[in-house]
Amino acid sequence: MPKRVEHPIVLGIVGDSASGKTTLSAGVAQILGEERCTVLCTDDYHRYDRRERAEKGLSAIDPRANYLDIMEQALRHLREGDPILKPIYDHRNGTFGRPKYVKPKEFVIAEGLLGYTTRAMRDCYDVKIYLDPDEDLRVKWKMHRDTTKRGYRREEVLASLEKRREDAPKYMHPQRTFADIVIHFQKPQGANGSDTQLDVRHILRPTLPHPDFGPLFDGSSNAGLRLELARDRDGKPVDVLEINGNISDQHAERIEDLLWNLIPEAGHLRDQVGRIDVANGSPRSHPLALTQLLVGYHAVKAAMGVRAY
Repeated sequence: MPKRVEHPIVLGIVGDSASGKTTLSAGVAQILGEERCTVLCTDDYHRYDRRERAEKGLSAIDPRANYLDIMEQALRHLREGDPILKPIYDHRNGTFGRPKYVKPKEFVIAEGLLGYTTRAMRDCYDVKIYLDPDEDLRVKWKMHRDTTKRGYRREEVLASLEKRREDAPKYMHPQRTFADIVIHFQKPQGANGSDTQLDVRHILRPTLPHPDFGPLFDGSSNAGLRLELARDRDGKPVDVLEINGNISDQHAERIEDLLWNLIPEAGHLRDQVGRIDVANGSPRSHPLALTQLLVGYHAVKAAMGVRAY
């Protein structure tokens, strides 16, 4: 039987601005138990504040605008169980605050823009997730978030998106290659459903021991769910798990039951999983709940010493 690991489990969640990193991180922390998780944003390692980046003509995803070496050092310390003094970048106004003393708990969830940029960083993670939603969705999410929560005007968001259009293929998109799971949310074909009804596609690479979804395909109806062997962009074989946004409660619960049974320690938290905005009691999204569960499952298995062979 695998031996439980002694170091904190480091889960990476990387994706472009407004790709859903914070929503996914919050849901996974609830599954694992918030009292057992240290959640941090690696965007705190920006080198310049918002005004300085504008003056220098740099976007936040340009490595030159970030202290990547210090981020590497912090991730290594956290994985070794050591506390760090972490800088604080305030996304609401684009300035820096007082550094914060951070002690790693059993699970460390590190979400941000550039977390897989270097080999040294990548070696710190036990599980690596990359969020890759449809660009139209991401732009909509970014416009809403930045104008309602971060003090931007609409024209400033559009200018930021234009600047990042050049940088994303160079600095953001290459990180997708290093993820164990790539998560792609998209609108259902020919539909304009709400964000709780988005389809999701999980690209499952063999770098992790994924759960056996076989019981879900036992001859009974599996409407809204699809699993197939495919080729990723680089031509390598991957499993692709697709979940429709309009999957019925009954079929979604079958998948949830399968995953919850594999991580029974978190069963009492089941009710909150899949809510886009827990604080405001938003409706549950089955695809989001199942995504959070799958990521939580892998964090638990990593803690138990289960690895791909």
